[in-house]
Amino acid sequence: LRLLPRQRYLRAERAEVSALERKRNILCCLITRILKVEKQLHIDNLVFKVIDACQKGELGPGLQFLSFCCHSVDVLSCVLHLLNQGYLRRQEERPHVLEY
Repeated sequence: LRLLPRQRYLRAERAEVSALERKRNILCCLITRILKVEKQLHIDNLVFKVIDACQKGELGPGLQFLSFCCHSVDVLSCVLHLLNQGYLRRQEERPHVLEY
């Protein structure tokens, strides 16, 4: 039995982390692009639009990327991240509506 050197495991973990960061960046970019156009949107509609764009591989007008699997949990996680960063906000009277 031969064990793999530790460096290979580290490279694999770094590659996975890098792929997750790229996915999060793409999702955050999609969310902000959609909300820039719509100005305000119900969170359910936003999740649907982002997932649809991921499946089609569209980042916006004229911009394409490789389509990837995207779940509502991924989108909601990015929405929370953007809310915490101050890029998005909720309406006071209707907290389920997001604004850019």
